[in-house]
Parts: sequence; structure tokens; C-alpha cells
Amino acid sequence: MYTIALVGNPNSGKTTLFNALTGSNQHVGNWPGVTVERKEGKFRFKDQFYKVVDLPGTYSLGAFSEDEIIARDFILKGDPDLVINVVDATNIERNLYLTTQLLEMGVKVIVALNMMDEAEQRKISFDLANLSVKLGAPIVPVVASRRKGIEQLLETAVSSIEKQLDYKVFISYGRELDGKIARIEKVLAQKEVGYPSHWLAIKLLEGDEYVLDLVSESDLSPRELELLSFSRQNGAYELELVDKRYEFINQITGSTVFRPQKPVQIKTDKIDKIVTHKYLGLPIFGLIMLGMFQLTFVLGEDLLGDSVADAIGIFGEYAEALLLNLNAPAWLGSFVANGVIGGVGAVVEFVPLIVILYMLMGVLEDSGYMARAAYVMDNVMRSLGLQGKTFIPMIVGFGCNVPGIMATRTLESKKDRMIAILINPFMSCGAKLPIYLVFIAAFFPNNGGLVLFLVYSLGILIALLMGKIFGETLFPGEVSHFIMELPPYRKPTLRNVVRNMWDNVSGFLTRAGTTIFAVVSSLWVLAVLPGGVQPYGPESFLGRIGLLIAPIFRPAGFGNWQAAVGLFSGIAAKEAVVATLGMVYAGVEEGAELVAAIKAAFTPLTAASFMIMTLLYTPCAATIATIRKETRSNVWALFTALYTFLIGWVMAVLVYQVGSFLGFA
Repeated sequence: MYTIALVGNPNSGKTTLFNALTGSNQHVGNWPGVTVERKEGKFRFKDQFYKVVDLPGTYSLGAFSEDEIIARDFILKGDPDLVINVVDATNIERNLYLTTQLLEMGVKVIVALNMMDEAEQRKISFDLANLSVKLGAPIVPVVASRRKGIEQLLETAVSSIEKQLDYKVFISYGRELDGKIARIEKVLAQKEVGYPSHWLAIKLLEGDEYVLDLVSESDLSPRELELLSFSRQNGAYELELVDKRYEFINQITGSTVFRPQKPVQIKTDKIDKIVTHKYLGLPIFGLIMLGMFQLTFVLGEDLLGDSVADAIGIFGEYAEALLLNLNAPAWLGSFVANGVIGGVGAVVEFVPLIVILYMLMGVLEDSGYMARAAYVMDNVMRSLGLQGKTFIPMIVGFGCNVPGIMATRTLESKKDRMIAILINPFMSCGAKLPIYLVFIAAFFPNNGGLVLFLVYSLGILIALLMGKIFGETLFPGEVSHFIMELPPYRKPTLRNVVRNMWDNVSGFLTRAGTTIFAVVSSLWVLAVLPGGVQPYGPESFLGRIGLLIAPIFRPAGFGNWQAAVGLFSGIAAKEAVVATLGMVYAGVEEGAELVAAIKAAFTPLTAASFMIMTLLYTPCAATIATIRKETRSNVWALFTALYTFLIGWVMAVLVYQVGSFLGFA
């Protein structure tokens, strides 16, 4: 089976092309940073199967960020039979910089010139035959989102794999550098370094740390190392090499790419004058988010009502009755009705609202607006010692903190990446939504959108403040430069919106059927044991654990054992908080509605305190494990678990104590 690698700049349409080729349902977003690890798929063409690997979007193949390393390592070590370089036709000059690096690596490359429809809107035209010869690689025009040109791309790919390409190109870096490259290449060609000697020579002159270490470990004599020592000047030639690459690109595109003398103003340019305005951009972003949350509740209330909750309650009653009629043990009926259906069902009943919210977020993503959110946040982020691009992983964290943390791989600076990882758990993920929704339904039903907006905004605010503190204490240093492409606005497609929504909801449902089921089952056993005590009571094992933990939360106003156990279970998975509360309260009052039970156990002030604790305290086990993996450190994972708990506790206590002092208790 042949292997094809997809490589390209962020937002060039790689993942869209990947889905078009394989029929896969990978997440597609109209903003940079969607692909943060390689994804694999297969397709069949002319009775032959091909494996396609979608690599992270990257502007170059250096070793400055994790996504660049992932892409480069696979191309060099994964031995792909062909590399399809996806190039944005509207930004061809910048995109071809990556192409030149691929050609220098000596891999077999064809260029998929994507987004040709948008290039036509901007009145950009091409002499593709001439450009292909000058570049040294076949070029196929495509519109991946509409599957235009896919057949021709496949034909070219197959023929390129099966035969040696005749295209060859040589980039001259000037007499001096060409001479240095030739001398280094001559030395390396005699050694088994495992990489193309021409590419290694260029990377040595760039001062690439990875290549410098690689060459140092090879079998080189002192004289040979001395010959290469001039390359160890902290990348003294890097800027000169970059300039020469762009000079080459400008030479070949000057006579093959034709743009109008006056740039064509398209819809994107007109909209951006408003939504990215220096003063209006941030308020507009806030209004859009508020509108999204408010619309979620309006649609959820008008279209769905309490039908799902009622259906789950009826199902639980029938399930218990059926088991009793079949002479099943009473404990089994209680486990199914109160443990499984009462617990897991308490989470599942909020799925419709979650579906609506992620559908609306999908519209914003697919339209291209989310990239503007990072742009308008740049000034705020920079004032806190961060850069605007750091906001992208934070937005990804709205869906789930795990991919949000993985998305930090797109950040070049280690400082930015570490800070982004440590503050990402404060972004309110989808798993916390059921917790907010049940408390909003109990105490703030008329202001649900506003309350949800305030909760999300508080998470962002705390994340930014902690980022500022970390930037001045744990990771001091200058703010890195912020360069991010703003993609054109596009009409959201139903396929992409539904796909992105399903990416979030399917994970939610999977956890409900696995992790949450396991947590609730374990807690149910603790809730009914030991024998002879009231099930779900304070004397049960679960009650005793809760009573042991509860005093910690008494200053925050919710010092009851049920709330304590709920928060404890949330460390396994945040959805388990509602599942645990549903099981505990359903067990106390047979058939009791969770919202009514919450109303009886909390007040509006303690509900607000509990939601804030939920927002900020220790992230779930999967997030902690991801932090450990990405930082390669148990210390940072443990630090995140402890400091987030402390922040959550302090904020919850402040809200309750100040609220009580002001008479809101």
C-alpha cells in the first residue's frame, strides 16, 4: 500500500482535502490550528488502496514548534511515497516557501493548488504549466471543499508515485553560501547520517538545533567537525537563506501569477473593517458570544422543553417496574433506576442543549470568525505578556481541554506553549455544560444565556490573569511575535457544522456510556453499603466519604456531603458531577426530579459559588494525563491539578462570603 502525506500551511485546506479523499470525518475549521497531530485514512483508486496521512499545518519545516517537528519527522522518517503539498491559491507566494523546503528535502512532491474559486474572486490567474516547470513539481488546481479537481489530483498522484518525476529545481543561495553548502554536503555524503545531505547542509547553515545535534552524534573526525564548525554560529545565515528562498519564489511567480493592479475588495475585507476594528472588535466578539448563549436557551426551551428529562424519568420507572415484575432483586432495580438511569440520564438529558450550542459554535468556526477572535484579543493578550495566537488553543478548549492543550503545539515559543497549557483548564469545556445547565434551570431560568456568558467570560478572565502571573514568575521573557493568517469568510456548510458538532457530542456520549457509567456504578455500590444503613444516606460509605470532604467546601456555602461527592467524582470526568448528583438525590427521593432536588439543597448564592468552583477547579483525569504527555513532566501535571483546585476554592469562597456579607445568602 502506497503512503501519501498531506502537507501545507495552516488553513490551506489540508483536512478538507483529506476528508474529500478518504471520506473521513476529521474536524474541519475555517481557522488555523485545527490539525495538531497526524491523522490517517485510506482511499481506493483504480483497484489500488492508498494510505493518506494528514500532517499538522505548518509554515516551515524547522524545529520551532511541535507541529513542525511532527510534520518534518514523518516526511523524513515515515518514508511517504508521495507528498501532496496543499497550497492556498490566494496566498501562493507565502505558501510556496514550504514547497521549496520540501523540494530541498528530496521528496517526491506535487502541489494541490487549492481554493481556486477564491483566487478567481480576487481576479488572480495563473500560468500553471510554466509555473510547474519553474518550480520543479506538478501543480493541480483544486477546490477541495467542492471536490473539484480531485480526480485530476488522484491521476497525477498515482502517475507520480509509479514513475520517476522529470521535474528538477535548484535554488541558488549565492556564490558564497552555495560553496559552503557544497563543502558541507561533500562531507556528509560520505557518512550514513540517514537524511539527504543537501538538506542537512542547508539546515546546518540555518543553525537548526535538531540537525546540529544529529550531525554531532554521527561518526565525524575532528577535522570534519572543524570544517563544519562555521555553521555553528547560531543560525548566522538563516535570514540570508530565507531571503534567497523568497527571491526564488518571486522570480518564478513574477511571470506566472497575475494579480490585478488594484487589489479586489471582497466581502471579507468589508466585514473585517468592522469586526476587527481597533475599538469595536472586542465588544463585537462579546456580543456575538452572548448572542450565541442566549440563542441556545431560546431554541432549547422553545423546541425541546422538558421532553427529554420526562422521557428519561418515565424510562427509569418502567425499567425498575419491569425488573420487579421479573422477580429481579430489589437492589438490581434500584441500581438500574437510580444508579444508571438516574445518574447517566441526568447528564444525557442536557444533550439537546449541548447540540444546539455546538451547532452555533460550528457556524462561527466554519464561517471564519473564530480566527478574528484571536486577532481582536491580541492587544489584550499582549498587555498580559502573551500573544494573540495563544487564544486559539483557549477557544479549542471550549469544546474539550484535551485538544485545546494539544493545540498549543502550534505555538513556536516554549514560554507561550507552557503558559497556554497551564491556563487551558480554565476554559469551560463541554463536559461542564450539564453542571451549569442544571443549576441555571433551578435558579436562573430566565437569564440562562447571560449566566452562561458570565461563566465562560470568568473562565477567560482567570486564564488571562494567571497567564500574566506565570509570564512574570515561572516563565519570564519577551513576548513573541504574533503572525496569523485571517482566512476569508465562507458560507458555513451543513456538513462541516454537523461534523464539528458531532465531534464534541459523540465524545460526550461516549464518556457517558463508559467513564460516567463506571463512576456512577462504583459510587452506587458505596451509596448502598454497608448493609443495615439507609441507602444514599450519610451513614453509607459514600456518605462517610462525603462528610470527610465536605468541611473543605463549607466556607464556599455548599458544605453538604452530596456536593462534596459530586465534585470529587468530577476529577474522573466532569460530566460525572451531574451524574453523581442525579444518582444521590434520586436515591433520597424516589423519582425526584434533579432540578427540584438542587433547588431544595442550594440557594442562588451557593449555586453561583458551586458553578464557579466547577468552572475553575482540578481538570478531569484525561486533561491531567494530556498535560503530563505534552509537558513530559509529572510535576507540571500535579502542579496544574493542585493550583487549579486552589484557585477554584478561593474564588468560590470569595463569591459566597462577599455575597453573604451583602445580604444575598
